[in-house]
Amino acid sequence: MRENRKIRVFLLDDHEVVRRGVHELLSVEGDIEVVGEAGTAADALVRIPATRPDVAVLDVRLPDGSGVEVCREIRARGDTVRCLMLTSFADDEALFDAIVAGASAYVLKAVRGGELLSAVRDVAAGRSLLDPVATARVLERLRDGGSGTEDDARLARLTGQERRILDLIGEGLTNRQIGAELHLAEKTIKNYVSGLLAKLGMRRRSQAAAYVARMQAGKHSQRFGSACERARE
Repeated sequence: MRENRKIRVFLLDDHEVVRRGVHELLSVEGDIEVVGEAGTAADALVRIPATRPDVAVLDVRLPDGSGVEVCREIRARGDTVRCLMLTSFADDEALFDAIVAGASAYVLKAVRGGELLSAVRDVAAGRSLLDPVATARVLERLRDGGSGTEDDARLARLTGQERRILDLIGEGLTNRQIGAELHLAEKTIKNYVSGLLAKLGMRRRSQAAAYVARMQAGKHSQRFGSACERARE
């Protein structure tokens, strides 16, 4: 960042009250300017390139996806914007995904105002606020994943609940049907689906269903091959 220039910040959160609070906190600072806001991942992906922020403060869980997915997309485009993930959940899986996506910080919404301001300034200055122990754990997981198949590495990112939901998607169940099966609200299932699609690097439900079908076909082929080998023995 150049000297004497305000830090340009973009806010992404689906809760208007949260966005307003963070906006007001940042805007009273002489060295920070909020240049844009969005309540969905889709809007953010359109508005972030247009507003050219230095820092994007991204909510992890969104109605149409996740802030991690937004971070991954804008980093993949080669944008210079740095991402600060702001979330209500201390979730190792989300932290793992945030690090892999290229985020510079992972901060809980319970943070104090002064700490958030410091985090924004540190991220704008190019510093990482990711815990080194957590980062090392993620790198270890990546190394372990790289020793197996690509599918194993991708599936390793999913929680047990997400794996169950992925299997049910493969069976052709709707969100409502999956909710009934797992005794969860349809909206909760929708959030899970958005999260697992982001982790698998997919955009559409149909891709996940095809992915499950391909994995199952591979397992059937392996079992068939093993049976043939036993029959020849």
